[in-house]
Amino acid sequence: MEQNVIIRKEEQKDWEIVENITREAFYNLYVPGCVEHYLVHIMRKHEDFIPELDFVLERNGQVIGNIMYTKARLIDENGIEKEILTFGPVSILPAYQRMGYGKMLMEHSFQVAMQLGYDVIVIFGSPSNYVSRGFKSCKKYNVSMENGRYPAAMMVKELSPHALDGHKWIYHDSPVMAISEEEAERYDNTLEPLEKKYFPSQEEFYIMSHSFVEE
Repeated sequence: MEQNVIIRKEEQKDWEIVENITREAFYNLYVPGCVEHYLVHIMRKHEDFIPELDFVLERNGQVIGNIMYTKARLIDENGIEKEILTFGPVSILPAYQRMGYGKMLMEHSFQVAMQLGYDVIVIFGSPSNYVSRGFKSCKKYNVSMENGRYPAAMMVKELSPHALDGHKWIYHDSPVMAISEEEAERYDNTLEPLEKKYFPSQEEFYIMSHSFVEE
């Protein structure tokens, strides 16, 4: 990897750049258009947002990627709550994808998260993107949704080994993740127009997002 790559905290001067990167990275990937850039736009003002885990990656002085975290919760069978992390979106400009920059952002953020005292991360995404970073099926850690099901797209990483041992857990996202598609559409309409298209990746996402790991 080049020596001219740095990872640093996001600053206010980066906000618009990061939103544009996120929009370019996700537009037409999962659905025609995308909502991820709107999530980035509203996430920074939410109480669950963690500024200490908001990073950008610069290559030759240009910001080409970022990662952002919010708090989430696990509740065990005794009703005891555990504060954990979730990240997303992780965004890399399309021209620089599949070059290891997302991996660099994730690994850097994992180290800082551990220093901050967090021991578990739960995310939703395509397993092929994350299992190499130590994420495993939520089923293996007894982490389910409120309906008791284990989504194939929900993965767990223990930053500290055995952090989840001996319990059944129910996952609860931050409320900021419940995006209004109408509000996201209105926000997108204030930006430079991009053409909404259909790509096969959208069908792949539909299949993955409607799949579950059975008992």
